[in-house]
Amino acid sequence: MRNISDIIEEHLKNILEENQSNSIEIKRSEIADQFQCVPSQINYVIKTRFTVEKGYIVESKRGGGGYIRISRIQHKNNADMIEEVMELVQPRVSQGAATDVVERLLEHRLISRREALLIKSMIDREVLAFPLPLRDEVRSRMMTAMLFTLKYKS
Repeated sequence: MRNISDIIEEHLKNILEENQSNSIEIKRSEIADQFQCVPSQINYVIKTRFTVEKGYIVESKRGGGGYIRISRIQHKNNADMIEEVMELVQPRVSQGAATDVVERLLEHRLISRREALLIKSMIDREVLAFPLPLRDEVRSRMMTAMLFTLKYKS
């Protein structure tokens, strides 16, 4: 069964899909009322599900006429997107951020579901059993090598 965060994320992504400009403005309180949850739940969803690693930019304006703007990052081509992601994962990357990058590559159809599963298993903290920050540095090098291959060898 899906939780409320999954449902809110899906709703916001559907609005983005319907909106041809790849950007939406929402009022946190209106979305919270719609899903009968506290506004902090909306903050949680936006903070964890609409990150740069996942391909989004979030801006907010506080106050009475305040809003939250969620924009999908647009690239001219896949090589530009891969280049941006390579910068995000260097010089260190956490497992969570690396997983978000893998999901973004999958969403853009640069890798298959099977390849995503293989990469995720390879970058897992249990597999990379090194102390921090070495573990995040090794993960970064592995991700960078994979991204370099995607960019130049495909």
